[in-house]
This record gives sequence, C-alpha cells and structure tokens, in this order.
Amino acid sequence: MPHAEIAVATAPSLTAVLFGLSGCLVDFGSQARGDSPSPDAQATPGALKVLRSLKEQGVPCAWLDELPPAVTTPLSAGLPGWLKATSPSSIRWPAPHACWQALMELNIQRLEGCVLVSGEPRLLQSGLNAGLWTIGLASCGSLCGLAPEQWQALTEQQREHKRGKATVALYGLGVHSVIDHLGELGTCLADIRLRQLKGEKP
Repeated sequence: MPHAEIAVATAPSLTAVLFGLSGCLVDFGSQARGDSPSPDAQATPGALKVLRSLKEQGVPCAWLDELPPAVTTPLSAGLPGWLKATSPSSIRWPAPHACWQALMELNIQRLEGCVLVSGEPRLLQSGLNAGLWTIGLASCGSLCGLAPEQWQALTEQQREHKRGKATVALYGLGVHSVIDHLGELGTCLADIRLRQLKGEKP
C-alpha cells in the first residue's frame, strides 16, 4: 500500500516516548514491589527491539517508575545505557508532574507528539493528566499481574479472558490505544502519527 507508506512518511514525527519500567520494559506482570530486592529484570517481549528502533529514528526516550532506586537499579540493569532514567517524583501518580519532569529531563520543549507507554493504570492516568498520547499494555502490566511462567501456564482461552478484561479497563481510563505488549508498539506509534496528521490531539 504505497499510499499508506507516503502518509506515514509525511506524518508528524514523535517528539519523545516515555515508558513505565516495571510491567512495561521489564518485569513482565509487574511483580516488583518496594520490598522485593531481586525482581525479574528480563526485558519484556519486543522491548529491546523497539528501543533500538526509536534510537535509530532519533526519538528521545526515558523510563519512569515509583519504585525506590534499590529496586529500579537492578531492574533496569539490562536496558541500553543511553535510555534516560527518571528519578522518582516526590508527587505521586496520577498527578501529571512525573511525566512533565521526565520530559524536562529529556530537554523536550513541547508536549505535541509526546507518548507514554505503560501497563500501570495510575501512570497512564498521569500521562492523560499531563496531556500526552497514551498507550496501555494489556498482558504484561499490573492488570493481568502474572509473571511470565504463570502467563504461559494459562490456556489460550484464559489468556484471552484476562487480556480482554485488562483492555476494557485501560480503554475505560481513556487511553488512546491498547496493545498486548511492546512487540506491537511500532504499528501503534505509526497510527498515532497518522492521527496527528489528521489534526487529532490527545
């Protein structure tokens, strides 16, 4: 479909992409807690690939989380060194300040074209309050809340049911798009660029 490719090529570029850390980039199922010293630091499906793609496009990226540094430091150890880490805001989610702070630390000058990706409803609400495009993750965030081995142990029907409930809850928040995991993010970001081209605002 050459027409669609031309449309994406001329669509506005992304200004910045913010990610939740736990339940998004790492820690499938959002298992980490403030008192868990060794959470699952494995990257979630598609995370490293999408980060590499955004770096190649020159899109600034950062992650944010409410967990203390004692948890986030080992959690983020396997992520690329160029990815900006945002120190926890003293103001708790869902206030918008955490997202604004992350954008300021990236030296972003405008909200237009800024996107937040997370599986955590409170962080997504923070992004909505901040005026960002928001993308919710259905299967790897806290709404499903299952570690990878627990998720894999479910039948396809059970996974569909949990994924469906999480999707409804995320759309209920008002997020702009919902995907299963970060492996589907590239298509979703292209869709947001086209929505911007049509004059849609978050």
